[in-house]
This record gives sequence, structure tokens and C-alpha cells, in this order.
Amino acid sequence: MMRERLEDVRFWVLLAALVLTVLAMILPRIKLTRNAYDIVAVVDITGSMNTRDMTVSGKPVSRLEASKDALERLLATLPCQSRLGLGVFTERRSFLLFNPVEVCENFAPIETAIQNLDWRMAWEGDSMVSKGFYSAVAIADDLKADLLFVTDGHEAPPLPPGGGIPDFEGTPGKVMGLVLGIGGKDKVPMPKYDDEGNEIGTYGPMDVPQENHSGPPPPDAHLRPGYHPKWAPFGTDVQKGEEHLTSVRSEHLDSLSAKAGLAHADLVDTKDVLGAIASHAHTRPVEVSVDIRPVPAALALALLVGLYAIPRLAQLRRDLKEAATRRADRTKDLTRPTPLGI
Repeated sequence: MMRERLEDVRFWVLLAALVLTVLAMILPRIKLTRNAYDIVAVVDITGSMNTRDMTVSGKPVSRLEASKDALERLLATLPCQSRLGLGVFTERRSFLLFNPVEVCENFAPIETAIQNLDWRMAWEGDSMVSKGFYSAVAIADDLKADLLFVTDGHEAPPLPPGGGIPDFEGTPGKVMGLVLGIGGKDKVPMPKYDDEGNEIGTYGPMDVPQENHSGPPPPDAHLRPGYHPKWAPFGTDVQKGEEHLTSVRSEHLDSLSAKAGLAHADLVDTKDVLGAIASHAHTRPVEVSVDIRPVPAALALALLVGLYAIPRLAQLRRDLKEAATRRADRTKDLTRPTPLGI
């Protein structure tokens, strides 16, 4: 009898399930070392970020909504004991909303803060991305944190002709992190809003400055109609351009991030924000307690399901197949023509 039981596969499966169940009850937590991050995320909330050329879950959304979704995914994937801070950029500077805090203990308030980011928080209408980026780098430096700067790179007004990107006055590479470009690759119109925040159409060529007149004129300015070195150094004709159209300014963000020693990636090319910033960020090794008891418990459950549920399901399938066969045979018998008597 005992020999037959030992030869019974079900006995060994039940024994294995019992051992695994006992292990699930008595195993202690184990200590593991993981990498944690200290990041401050600064989000562009200027007007061009209202452009709806991004998608989230297959639905078209604004760049700002796509930025918030990316930050929520980053928050969900950051390991415990990492810290995340939040700030916004508009006009020519970045403003810190709160210092980096531990993500697991403060998940709900951080998530709520991200969800409530709004373009109406902007205090000015300009979008001097270069200066705002340098301001964000200075904030991250003060906090001894890495920087995630989220922007479409659309400078408004545009950079001065021939002036290029302003010089970075800090130490390149001292602050690490990522410039995350937001927006589609194709130029599209920017939505326009009235003073009460109602959308009233899109910006046209005459609604935005097509050229920056704050610096010296371009070298060919003397060839422009109406040029005067004192009274009209940029000429008198209205300049044509596409500053009323917007797309992610990838080349500009490449150059801008390189000046400060940060990396650059566009959200349309990568959905893994943590993976994109992880290789360009400082890591902080931390010791964490990991509960491994669910592993043997799940294995024990799988063994019991395989022992009892799967054979019963297979038998049920065979019974249903046989019943279907019998019904088909009866149907044939009923439809078979009856021979006529003589």
C-alpha cells in the first residue's frame, strides 16, 4: 500500500505543495541592494505645450498631458527610497514646487501634484527655454539631485538671429539627467486662448513674433526694405516665418542639453522614462527588505491547480465533446428517411 502511494504521482505533488506552503509561512524577508535615484522634474507649462499632437492610450492629448502621463509612469517605476521633486518652467525661469521626497511613502501626494499641473499656472507668456533650462539646472544643483527637464523646446520669442543658444555659466556635467522632448515631429498650429482660458482657434503668422529684435540685427539687415541703421535696423517689412507652427525642437534640445552635460531623448521615441534617465543619472545604493513568501505560495497553488483543476477541466471537455457527438448522432437518426411499407 505504501509502495503504491509512493509511486502515485499525486502523492509527490501534494508533498511538494505542502513543503512550499510551509516555506511560504516561515521564510523571512531577505535583504537586497538596489539603486535609488534623486530626481527633480521640471515641466514646461508654456502655451506651445497645449498643442495636441501626442497620444496617451491611443487618444490624442496635449503635450502637457503627455508630460504628466510620462511623469506618472516614472513615479510608478522608481524604486522605493528614491526621491522625486517637481517644478514648472515658464517665461525665463523655473520654479520649484517641492523638494525631492521619498516616492513610496509620498506616492499619492506626488501623483496628485503631477495631475494638477496646468498651463494656467504660468506667470508670463514668454517661453525662453534656454534660460529656463539653465535655471532648472541651478535648482537641481542646489538640491544635489539629477534633473529631468520636460519641454518641447519651442523658444518664444525665437533666439536672436546669429546669436544661438546663450552660454551656460555653470560646470557642464556637474548636474546629470535628461532633457525629455515633448511633441510630434511635424509642425502643427498652436491653440489660441482668450483671457478667460477659452480656446478660440489657433495662432497665425501675425500673432507671434517671427524674429527676435532684442539683439543686434542679422548681417544682411542692410539689404532689407526700409533699413535704417538707427531707426529701422531690422527693416520695415513684416518678417515671414513659421514660429506660429510648432513641433518638438529636437536639434535645439540636443545642443542645449549638450551645453550643460545632460542627455536628450524625445518621448515619441521612448516610453521608458526611467530607462532613458537611468543611464544618465547618479545612483544611490540602498538596502531594502524583500518579501519572497509569495513565490513558494504561488508555486504551491500552481501545483494544486495542476493536480486537481486541470484534469477535471480536461474531463469536462471530453464529456462535452461526447455529448455533442451523441446529439449529432440523434439528429442524423431523426432526419434519416423512413422506408415506406408495402
